[in-house]
Amino acid sequence: MDARVYIIEPADGATVASPVSVKFGLEGMQLRPAGDMTPDSGHFHLIIDGKPVPRGDVIPTTESSPDFGKMQTTTEIQLGQGQHTLTLQFGDGAHRSFGPELSNTISVRVQ
Repeated sequence: MDARVYIIEPADGATVASPVSVKFGLEGMQLRPAGDMTPDSGHFHLIIDGKPVPRGDVIPTTESSPDFGKMQTTTEIQLGQGQHTLTLQFGDGAHRSFGPELSNTISVRVQ
């Protein structure tokens, strides 16, 4: 599978203000809503201050791990001051992770 997910903005290492605007990117897979089990497709989850989810595990949906199952490609998140990591994780229609291979983690500093 020659696919990737990535955070378009903010840039890795950026200093930002809260709320933080985050834009998601995808190549080599199709964006589909939660519940759609079309092969080689899925939707985004954003994990705040966490790690990529192992392949096949269900990605939890929590305040620090919002689900974008309606095919959203942008969000604004409230973050406290200091250093944070943002991990964009791609999951299938049943919220199962495609693994670290289809994730992207960046670090930002909120002032």
